[in-house]
Amino acid sequence: MRLSVVVPVHDEEANLPELVARLEAVLAGLDGGSEIIVVDDGSTDGTFAALRRLHAENPRLRAIRLRTNFGQSAALAAGFDAAKGEVVVTMDGDLQNDPADIPALLARLDEGYDVVSGWRRSRQDPFWRRRLPSMLANWLISRVTGVPLHDYGCALKAYRREVLDHVELYGEMHRFLPALAKWVGAAVAEVPVRHHPRRQGRSKYGLGRTPRVLLDLLTVKFMMSYWTRPIQIFGLIGLVSAIAGLGLAAVLTYQRLFLDVPLANRPILLLAVLLIFIGIQFVSIGLLGEMVVRTYHESQRKPIYIVRERLGA
Repeated sequence: MRLSVVVPVHDEEANLPELVARLEAVLAGLDGGSEIIVVDDGSTDGTFAALRRLHAENPRLRAIRLRTNFGQSAALAAGFDAAKGEVVVTMDGDLQNDPADIPALLARLDEGYDVVSGWRRSRQDPFWRRRLPSMLANWLISRVTGVPLHDYGCALKAYRREVLDHVELYGEMHRFLPALAKWVGAAVAEVPVRHHPRRQGRSKYGLGRTPRVLLDLLTVKFMMSYWTRPIQIFGLIGLVSAIAGLGLAAVLTYQRLFLDVPLANRPILLLAVLLIFIGIQFVSIGLLGEMVVRTYHESQRKPIYIVRERLGA
């Protein structure tokens, strides 16, 4: 099968008929087999009942119902596991993404890229509450991950199947999928796509996600830079802290022994001791991290490399 379109939804009953109709119109004009996988992430309205009706009318449509609201990352993971296509396209179910942009994403993939991300250049959302925080977040994510994209938050993306096979989704990592794909050697591109205002239903996104995005970004940065060598980050912090503490301790020792300067009631002495202990702790964390990483790879025979292609036997 050429293409799988994965759509996670939560309480989108009113939007589903038009969404499926638009997808059917686009997929009918594409070469190769295709399917639509809608993942109901614990909806409390009539979303799955609507999916039952649509499935009876559209053989291309498949539906998955999760037991509760696990979140968008889990819903996408369920869709990826069920997808049969060589290419997987993701999009939101609120009709703000336009299915008519799917051929543009596929054309970019055909140029040799492994991941193509949509860029909502003319985004139809409130500026102060949605667009400005998104612009700041995209700048920060691009700088930290080294994968410059204008719009990490755009759900309309296309992935080659073999890339997704090497990326595990958990937590709320779905927004960092292009960066995680780059981590495993994927070529990432971006194309401008249309964006429509929401006409029905209620948005599930808000500023409350900001702290979670920042914490997940720290995780992504660690995974991309130090996943197989945690001692290099924790050990470096530990060494800097310990050296600073030992340096202060040496100065204080010299003052006490040779200059007869009393050490009692001097906070800098406590600081020196604290820095030394922090240094020991960070080095210990790095060593424990090294053991965990080796246990992970060796017990499960996880490779530390990924082959793009082979020539010959």
